[in-house]
Amino acid sequence: MTFLLISFFVVGYLLITLEHPIKINKTATALITGVVCWTAYALFDAHTESVMHHLGEHLAQTAEILFFLMGAMTVVELIDVHDGFTLITDRVASRNIRTLLWIISLLAFVLSALLDNLTTAIVMVSVARKLIRNAEQRRIVAGMIIVASNAGGAWSPIGDVTTTMLWIGEQVTTTNIIRTLLLPSLVSMLVPLMLLTRMYKSETLPATSTATKGISRPYVTPMARRERRIMLATGLGGMLFVPIFKTVTHLPPYMGMLLVLGVIWVVSEVLHSDKDEAERQKFTAAYALSRIDTSSILFFLGILLAVGALESTGVLRALAESLNQSVGNLDVIVLLIGIVSAVVDNVPIVAAAMGMYDLQTYPTDAKLWEFLAYCAGTGGSILLIGSAAGVAVMGMEKLEFGWYLRKISWLALIGYVAGAVVYLAEFALIQ
Repeated sequence: MTFLLISFFVVGYLLITLEHPIKINKTATALITGVVCWTAYALFDAHTESVMHHLGEHLAQTAEILFFLMGAMTVVELIDVHDGFTLITDRVASRNIRTLLWIISLLAFVLSALLDNLTTAIVMVSVARKLIRNAEQRRIVAGMIIVASNAGGAWSPIGDVTTTMLWIGEQVTTTNIIRTLLLPSLVSMLVPLMLLTRMYKSETLPATSTATKGISRPYVTPMARRERRIMLATGLGGMLFVPIFKTVTHLPPYMGMLLVLGVIWVVSEVLHSDKDEAERQKFTAAYALSRIDTSSILFFLGILLAVGALESTGVLRALAESLNQSVGNLDVIVLLIGIVSAVVDNVPIVAAAMGMYDLQTYPTDAKLWEFLAYCAGTGGSILLIGSAAGVAVMGMEKLEFGWYLRKISWLALIGYVAGAVVYLAEFALIQ
């Protein structure tokens, strides 16, 4: 049974990584893989009740993550349909390419911690398009947006799916993950940013850039601007409230996120209560729900179920013991996990690591979990396909894998290693 389970998972995972060449959506493959793995477990295990018990446990854990993500995505979409993010992005105005690179990168780093790295990457690339006409310069900025978004998401419990998974699973706590990973994550962004700044001369963008054209921005009524402010403040304030809610109530994070979704939903209804049905439609939560990336939610469901089957049958624990014997050093293992996450999706890798190492051996806020959050979050920047932010930017700016490898990958790798060194030094000093 073990060989069969591993074979199903490996084949499924290979098909997921080959999504574009074989033209089969990875969500479909993940769902099939998850169900097939549990089917094999159920058919070859005589203890049906035990299988059902394990399935129920993993489904409950997976549901917590999915409800949290659905709530967060809907809140972000509600802000976006009200153009709330323009209150931030419209203030980015500079004609110096170096200055723009720094402003956009730092803004991406901060926003991804409050929202998530995928949304932030999309928002900031949209900003870069308005401000930079030169295609090569915009590609460089887009590459740096990927690095900054992933770095910013790593140190926040709501900034990256993998960190969120560790937070919901109680491997890390809010205050500790921020305290320990903020500096390493910042270093992983600043090192590539400083190297890029030295490589590219300070150049002033032409006056035809939209940054110099106030008339290029459409007129916004005072009422619409007020609505933007209210929705942005409610959404971002709610996101920041979720960790506080968990700390005070000890309820799972998805409860806090659902509360925030309910509040911003009510605020949206009140703001547009005097409009007719057709005008209100695009501002409703129902419309926002229709815009969230449901495919990604189902992908996470499938892959987490598949990993859950491997964990329940003891395959992941055996893998952990094998790695400990062959590699020996846990820090090196986690570093390698981060590099592997640049090739394959970091969600199943972190899910597998959570199954390989238990909370009894490595309790909440142990070094393993903190370092894993950093490596899995920032390691995806090393390759263009290594993160959801990278894939999104690739599609928006038509970035080529080879171009990213030549121009950005080595910078991201240096930043990744630099941040890891900072974390390990920080941990050594604290202990």
